[in-house]
Amino acid sequence: MSLNRNEKAAVIEEVSAQVANAQSIIVAEYRGIDVASVTVLRKTARESGVYLRVLKNTLVRRSIAGTPFEGLTDKLTGPLIYAVSADPVAAAKVLSTFAKTNDKIVLKVGSLPNNLLDENGIKALATMPSREELLAKLLGTMQAPVAQFVRTLNEVPTKFVRGLAAVRDQKEAA
Repeated sequence: MSLNRNEKAAVIEEVSAQVANAQSIIVAEYRGIDVASVTVLRKTARESGVYLRVLKNTLVRRSIAGTPFEGLTDKLTGPLIYAVSADPVAAAKVLSTFAKTNDKIVLKVGSLPNNLLDENGIKALATMPSREELLAKLLGTMQAPVAQFVRTLNEVPTKFVRGLAAVRDQKEAA
């Protein structure tokens, strides 16, 4: 279905807005995939906060012109699906996980700002923990010394109470 000039401008504007907030763009080829599989992929992407869309390559080239993702321009050929994410890892995880179970999706190229990734780079990126996981680990690491200190402080009165209870039990038995 052909788009008129105004519709193309609207698509370019929408994609440009997504790219402006993006930390990663992952591109995959999708030849011969059925509608049910694409629906599952889109649902997974939506839940992960990933903008997933099949777009005309010329419109994407115009959308990424002048951005840190401009290096993708030469790699955009064939029927492609684009995953754009504000989380550097989310888009790679969604497409990489889906590609494991569906051989019709082939990871083609990815990009972090000013950095191109091949298929192996995308898979490596997908294995990294997400931002939320890293923040949780950092918080746990920062909280561990404080928690240990509190447990140590709590141990002194606990031992004192146990000692008093032992003396009391000893006197009652005697």
